[in-house]
Amino acid sequence: MIKNKNIGVCLGILALALGIVGAPAARAQSRMAAGESGGATETSAPSASATPAATSPADLRQRIDALKAELADLNTQLAAEKDETPAAPAAVAPQDPGSPTPANPPPAATPAPAPLPSPSMAGPLATAVPHEFEAGPFGNLNVTGILSGMGWTEANYAGFLGDTPTHYDVTNAQIFIQKTTGWFQFFLQAGAYNLPAVGTTFLGTPDTVKGFYGPFPQGYVKLVKGNFNVEVGALPTLIGAEYTFSFENMNIERGLLWNQENAVNRGIQLNDTYKKLTVAFSWNDGFYSNRYTWLSGSLAYAFNSSNTLSFVGMGNAGAYARVSSTSIATPTTLNNSQIYNLLYTYTKGPVTITPYYQYTVVKTNPNIGIFQGAHTNGGAILANYNFKHGFSLAVRPEYIKSSGTVLDPNAINLLYGPGSGAFSFTVTPTYVKDAFFIRGDFSIVHATDTTPAFGVFGPTGLKVNQPRGVLEAGFMF
Repeated sequence: MIKNKNIGVCLGILALALGIVGAPAARAQSRMAAGESGGATETSAPSASATPAATSPADLRQRIDALKAELADLNTQLAAEKDETPAAPAAVAPQDPGSPTPANPPPAATPAPAPLPSPSMAGPLATAVPHEFEAGPFGNLNVTGILSGMGWTEANYAGFLGDTPTHYDVTNAQIFIQKTTGWFQFFLQAGAYNLPAVGTTFLGTPDTVKGFYGPFPQGYVKLVKGNFNVEVGALPTLIGAEYTFSFENMNIERGLLWNQENAVNRGIQLNDTYKKLTVAFSWNDGFYSNRYTWLSGSLAYAFNSSNTLSFVGMGNAGAYARVSSTSIATPTTLNNSQIYNLLYTYTKGPVTITPYYQYTVVKTNPNIGIFQGAHTNGGAILANYNFKHGFSLAVRPEYIKSSGTVLDPNAINLLYGPGSGAFSFTVTPTYVKDAFFIRGDFSIVHATDTTPAFGVFGPTGLKVNQPRGVLEAGFMF
C-alpha cells in the first residue's frame, strides 16, 4: 500500500514539474496566435492552452514541497514496516527442467537380509541368504546349507597310531532348517561333518559322524518371550571361544584349548538379556554322556558395540565312567571335569580380536578310576582382519600346560602325558566370492615335557613338532 502511495506521489511531482516548465511556452504560443489573428489581446479571446496559467508558479512550488514532505513521511513508514516484518523463506531453487520430479518416486532400496541366528559364525565366513518357504502350521521356515571339502598334508604324522601324511575328505555336507519368528521356534542341523583339530590324528568323516554326534548333530526347540527364551534339545556348548564345525570358525582346524572342551550337549538352556548383560544357564549331559548331571552357565557384559567381557563355567555335579566302543565323544577324564573361561572380544570394522583364558580341573575319584586328579591352564588369541575384495587373514597363537608328572604312577594324561604342555600357531588366509569360499590353514604345534606312550608325533611318537597344511573350499547356500 505504501509503495503504491510513493509511486503516486512521484508521478504527481513529475506532472507538476512538467506543468511549470510548459506554462511559459503555452503562454508564448498563445501570444503568437493572437498576433497572427489581428493583434487581439491575451484576455480578449482566452484559449484552452492558457488554462494552467490560472495557478501561479509560487502555488505550484508549494504543492510540490507538500508532496515531497508526504513522500518523505511515507518512506519513513515503509522503512519501519520492513524492520518489523520477518524475513521471507529462502526461495527454492528451480528444478532442472532436464530432470523433472517423477510422478511416482522409486521405492527405497530393500535392506540386505540379516544373518540367521544359527549356526553361530565367528567369521570371516557367513551364512548364505536363506531360502524361505511356507510350512503350514509352522509358518515360514528358512533353509541354508554348506558343501565343502578339504585336502590335508603334514609332517611327523603319528604313524604308530595309524595316521598317514595326506588325507582328502568332505568337511561339511550339511543343511540347516529353522524357524526364527514367533513364540515357538526351532533349529535342525543334518548331514555329514568332520572335526579337524591341531595336534591330533586325522579321523575320516564317516567315522567322525558315527563316533561323535550322528547325522543330526544339533537340533532344539526354542520358546521365546521378549528377551527371555528356553531351548531344549541337542545344544551347542556354552564353553570356549571356538565353535564345533569348521565353517563356523576363523580357522579350519580347532585349537589345543578346544580339545579340552565339550562341543554338543543335550539338555535344557535358559537365556535372558537385560540391558547390557546376557545370562545363560544350562542343565545337560556334558560330553554327550546321556547322563544329565552337568551344569553350565555364562555371563556376558557388553560395554558397547565393540567390547564384551564374558565368564563361562561348567562342571559335572555327579561322577561316573562311561566306556563305549561306539562313542569317542565321552572321555572319562574330561567328562568328570570342570571348565572355566574368561573371554574378551573386541570387534570394530574389519578387526575381530578374542583373547581368552581357560582353566580345567579333574578331581580325584578312585571310584571311577581317577586316582590322582590333574588340571590345565591355557590361553589363546583369536584374531581376524577383513581386507577388501573378499580377502581376510586369521591368526591363532595358543599355549596350554597340564599338571602332574610321569613319575607318578597314578597321574592321568590330559595332553601329551602327565605334566606336558604345547604351543601352537595357526594362520588362515581366506577368500570369499558370493557363495564360494576357499581358505588354507598353516599350523605348527610344539609339545613340551612329553611322554611318547601318550601319542605325540612322528612314526614312533618321539617327535615334538608337527607342521600341517589344510586347504578347504566349498559353497554356502
